[in-house]
Amino acid sequence: MSQEPSETTPLEIPPTSVDTAAPDVETNPSFESRAWIVAVAGWLLPGLGHALQRMWGRAAVVFVTVGILVVAGASMRGNLFTSNGNDAFDTLGYIADLGTGSFYFLARAVEHDGADVSHAGGDYGTRFLATAGVLNLLAALHAYEAARGRKA
Repeated sequence: MSQEPSETTPLEIPPTSVDTAAPDVETNPSFESRAWIVAVAGWLLPGLGHALQRMWGRAAVVFVTVGILVVAGASMRGNLFTSNGNDAFDTLGYIADLGTGSFYFLARAVEHDGADVSHAGGDYGTRFLATAGVLNLLAALHAYEAARGRKA
């Protein structure tokens, strides 16, 4: 007795069970609240959002980089913007500086002599402080997206 060949084509994929699908990360409230906690922690202390997810290398790089930029900017006597700015650029500078999280308040506390933007060093210091804030905000956004399951 001979058996007839199967009528399936080689490109046919067997159906999978619906139960084996991964949970929908984007609509699960517990994943969403955890992602927000990770983002806020990453903003408050640079690198903490990645450390909470056990991304040790990224956490260390973010903490060290933002820290070096803040220390360099503050030592050059760069301008730390305040919330009572005169124009849109002062407001944007405040948002960028505030992006460093707790480092902003630390730099504000150790600033004794004020900014010295009359020299090139003070102007570069202002840019370093703003760059540190924007970098930390981007790192907190990456930590948020990674916590949501959209790892880059």
